[in-house]
Amino acid sequence: MTNLPTTMTAIEISEPGGPEDLTPVTRPVPTPGHGEILVKIAAAGVNRPDISQRQGRYPPPPGASDLPGLEVAGTVVALGPDASRFKIGDQICALVHGGGYAEYVAVHQSNALPVPRGLTLVEAAAIPETFFTVWVNVFEMAGLKAGESLLVHGGSSGIGTTAIKLARNFGAKVIATAGSEAKCEACRKLGADVAINYNTTDFVQAVKDATDGKGVNVILDMVGGPYVERNYQCAAMDARVSQIAFMQGSKVDLRYMSAKRIRHMGSGLRPRTTAEKGAIAAALHERVWPLFEAGKIKPVMDSTFKLSEAGKAHARLESSQHIGKVVMTV
Repeated sequence: MTNLPTTMTAIEISEPGGPEDLTPVTRPVPTPGHGEILVKIAAAGVNRPDISQRQGRYPPPPGASDLPGLEVAGTVVALGPDASRFKIGDQICALVHGGGYAEYVAVHQSNALPVPRGLTLVEAAAIPETFFTVWVNVFEMAGLKAGESLLVHGGSSGIGTTAIKLARNFGAKVIATAGSEAKCEACRKLGADVAINYNTTDFVQAVKDATDGKGVNVILDMVGGPYVERNYQCAAMDARVSQIAFMQGSKVDLRYMSAKRIRHMGSGLRPRTTAEKGAIAAALHERVWPLFEAGKIKPVMDSTFKLSEAGKAHARLESSQHIGKVVMTV
């Protein structure tokens, strides 16, 4: 910790509420524990769980920072005991339990990855939350394979753009839904074979038409509510549904599950253990990092804000006008 400041600026949630309740404060600089590295943050991603936490609907897990922020990129400036994977000066991106809305954060070395060659720190900050989420839900849990089809809802979101890119690069057909023709066109440019405007078109029928009536093999959904039964209606036999959120509630009709032998899986990223996240990081480094460094994929960036503009960054994400990732620079 030599030559490092003892305090830092961070953004805390003064009380549950709106974007205006994100408040700059002075906090102690964290001390890295066993196996941890201290990162001087250059940029931090903004995600839906941050908004839910700000609203008081997603409390941090035990032992996590009360500060929002689940993904960062920056420079290693100190090493905790037994931390040997990185050296001081390395540029990394990392998935953190919380605390990303700050100038410094401590994270276990296994949950950090080197910034891919050719990407900026701002771009790297847009990687961890979405790529960890899509990899574990679509490829590990749902087992999407080359030649299969994926339906991803919210195709223009950070999760959606990531799912489109990865699924196409691993040989799957991609069908995306989005809320406007402009967003659908963005999905097509990213590689979606079919993009459906859910405000003007019945996605169930459109998916059936796009799959010659067979339905899709894997569905990635964060909407929940009425989408669950509609997902089942356009699912293929032996389909897998990966549920990562319930933006429209969780009341569902499960009768289609039996008839089509559907496997419906739920998964959250933040509650996973450090070891579990480390295993996902290792898989990404092996399977996905080569795609970054070959220039085949990169994060889709919507907008950047300063850390002091955290409220504006949240407002941008909540407007649902964004295409890709919203990131704050520190």
